[in-house]
Amino acid sequence: MFLSVFDIFKVGIGPSSSHTVGPMLAAARFVRRMERQDTLMTVTRMRATLYGSLAFTGKGHATDRAVILGLLGETPDTVDPDAVDGLIADIDKTKRLKLGGGPEIDFDPDRDIVFDYGPALPGHANGMIMAAWMGGGESSEDSDRPPDKERAYYSIGGGFIATDDEFAAATETADVAGSEPETVPYPFASAAEMLAMGAQAKLSIAAMKRANELTHMNAADLDAGLDRIWAAMNACIERGVTQEGILPGGLNVKRRAKAIWDGLQADKKRNFRLEHTVMDWISVYALAVNEENAGGGRVVTAPTNGAAGIVPAVGRYYLDFCPDASMAGIRDYLLTAAAIGGIVKSNASISGAEVGCQGEVGSASAMAAAGLAAILGGSNAQVENAAEIAMEHHLGMTCDPVGGLVQVPCIERNAMGAVKAINAASLALKGDGTHFVPLDAAIETMRQTGADMHSKYKETSEGGLAVNLTAC
Repeated sequence: MFLSVFDIFKVGIGPSSSHTVGPMLAAARFVRRMERQDTLMTVTRMRATLYGSLAFTGKGHATDRAVILGLLGETPDTVDPDAVDGLIADIDKTKRLKLGGGPEIDFDPDRDIVFDYGPALPGHANGMIMAAWMGGGESSEDSDRPPDKERAYYSIGGGFIATDDEFAAATETADVAGSEPETVPYPFASAAEMLAMGAQAKLSIAAMKRANELTHMNAADLDAGLDRIWAAMNACIERGVTQEGILPGGLNVKRRAKAIWDGLQADKKRNFRLEHTVMDWISVYALAVNEENAGGGRVVTAPTNGAAGIVPAVGRYYLDFCPDASMAGIRDYLLTAAAIGGIVKSNASISGAEVGCQGEVGSASAMAAAGLAAILGGSNAQVENAAEIAMEHHLGMTCDPVGGLVQVPCIERNAMGAVKAINAASLALKGDGTHFVPLDAAIETMRQTGADMHSKYKETSEGGLAVNLTAC
């Protein structure tokens, strides 16, 4: 399975790639499946049952709203974030829902979206079962009648989804996430293979990733796609620094990016700056993105929504503070970051529900560090070193969102991850690329640490800050 740069970086909406984007895609896919089978017009009732982390933190991650949007036929990359509240409110009021391309049916979110707090589905912590009844539906007299159509889906992180059959088959072949396949010129599935192929071909990581992408599209389309991804990332920063108010969800978290941005702009006009002020700029870029994500705005998974601010923040730092920065550099930045993200996803996980926040913020920081090191002139060995440094110093990070919302500590973690990424790139560029811990070892350590981590620290809001903050 080929993992494109456009699989790693996908335009969507907040607040979560695994809990919002994935369930929306799963619900829409279930509807399209019945449409292909010519059974959609006979549907009289739909039900979504959420398990594991999708149940425990689904309310805070807007999973129920995402399922409804998917049933309506909306997709994360095209839905208008500003229209979502109206669509949901209308269904709450009328208890009616028009399936995408199909009939209008009775639909009560309180009844037809079930949060099952029992055992998770066997395949993954983020599981859901979509069910449909045909012709006559499910009346009070036959409420126990099995559904006519049923399908289990897993949201495996970063907006990727798989049916239960697909997930089982992929697991058997160790290809759930995919890696660079044999059909591309440089089929690296690990950092060691990536370095070896780069040395043999005398090509950069970005050049190898570009060559692999060009087996699926032409150069003009690739560059246009990369420019589109960066434009969406940058637009998220620009919108985030203009917004004020309280983020939704009940924690009363105040947006801070605009106030910080305004202060930095004022300091700039009076020519005042402390040496460490550059960290404030990096932080405000990341905060802006993740406040937008928390508010359900338009973001790019990088590689997840919870860690969406790191890659844009480091890219914006490059454009704003590094001499000779260019869009050509941004394209190489995204290609390099995607190569590292693909390796992490193939050999470990980018899912907070699977391995904790080390898989989200840690992976994003490693990707950004590698990309920055590459466009600042680093060798492949230095790029790999930068990714390893960033990954190593996020190992063991738990995913413990307060209230199940992607706000505390998630927003600030992106600012910290961005600063760490730049620090990691700088350290790597000061060396010659030789280092003690290989990136592959750090990734494997992250996988093992995630496997050992208690489930209460993996996006269930049953441990860590999610519990102790409210207990103090």
